Amino acid sequence: MEQAEAAHVCGWKVGQLAELTAVTVRTLRHYDQTGLLRPAGQTAGGHRLYNRENVRRLYRILALRRLRFSLAEIRSFLDNPEWDLASMVARHTEEIDRDIAAASRLSAHLRAIDAEITRSGDAPPDTLFLIMEEMTMLDTPIRSTTTLVVYDDLAPAHAYLTETFGLTAGSLTHDADGRVVHGELYAGDQSIWLHPAGNDYSSPQDLGGVSRMIVIAVDDADAHHAYAEEHGADVLGPPVDQPYGVREYGARDLEGHLWYFHSPLESSSS
Repeated sequence: MEQAEAAHVCGWKVGQLAELTAVTVRTLRHYDQTGLLRPAGQTAGGHRLYNRENVRRLYRILALRRLRFSLAEIRSFLDNPEWDLASMVARHTEEIDRDIAAASRLSAHLRAIDAEITRSGDAPPDTLFLIMEEMTMLDTPIRSTTTLVVYDDLAPAHAYLTETFGLTAGSLTHDADGRVVHGELYAGDQSIWLHPAGNDYSSPQDLGGVSRMIVIAVDDADAHHAYAEEHGADVLGPPVDQPYGVREYGARDLEGHLWYFHSPLESSSS
């Protein structure tokens, strides 16, 4: 805490801010480079220097990320003059209480900061540091996963997965000749990248078999199965209760990749 208090007047260097919030230096640099969080200034030696407003902005970024907004969406929110710290904390608290029972300690601190804002109209950086550190430490060091799936023809695959399985469409990237060289989809907040076949990458239709399967959790496996069949999916069979606690079905896409969709089995009441 002494380090945080001493920095109130002059600001925090990037390493200090990383240590106080458990956000990596690499992430802070990325936020700077993309314009999400520009440091207020720099030291005589050229190091990034963050002030109190930067701390408030970083809290907003982390809170919105935990509420599952994309970085693109967050960018549109950050400079909204109608944004209110108390409202954000209240929404953040509700999300944590609903979705993550293990975050009870974080939830208590969030209520404390909400009370502080109501009482004083502001929240000191030290309190925000505590919140941000616990938000980060509740997660594992692994931030997310991206599934890479190889196709001979990315554009039809992108359209098929969106229309047939209901995945959220992301961008398609073209090269100078107009050929699609990269595609993005989303299953919830997880990314799926489409990669063109070539060199050491092959589609199942070229290999004659699959060496991987993609498994996606859905709210209702039966409803998703009905949707996929209605949209022409090559379904392997109806949903089946599995001994590992899920109801699941599988389907092949247009190039032979295997996709499985499951939802948790409801526990029987005694």
